[in-house]
Amino acid sequence: MGQEFAGAKLILFLGDDLLVLHRDDRTDIPFPDGRDFPGGGRENAESPVSCALRETREETGLILAPGDISWARAVQRPHGLVWFFAAHLPARRVGDVVFGGEGQGWMLMRPDAYCAHPKAIPPFVEVLRGYLADRAD
Repeated sequence: MGQEFAGAKLILFLGDDLLVLHRDDRTDIPFPDGRDFPGGGRENAESPVSCALRETREETGLILAPGDISWARAVQRPHGLVWFFAAHLPARRVGDVVFGGEGQGWMLMRPDAYCAHPKAIPPFVEVLRGYLADRAD
């Protein structure tokens, strides 16, 4: 994985459901009030995986190991290269979620419900569909 990137996101399944964050409703951020995946901007010289796992811990309280990552894809976005990762944890880990306070809250959603949601972030829907297609192969 290349070292030049803007940030990283984690498509995180808890059982069959996605952990989705409800973004703040502010005009100074992209996709205000949208439904987001854990993740965010790179800090210092961290790797893409380290960025995704740190942001996930900060936003959800869930601690994952690099070995929990099962898929990776880099996507060029307007602000730079963003890495997307996927991980699957058991449904019982829902009890370990501690909302980090960034955004309006969190929820669980079925992948198809996320893709159809009017507040889903369109480029993330595309990445999720790509992941699901890769997984079906």
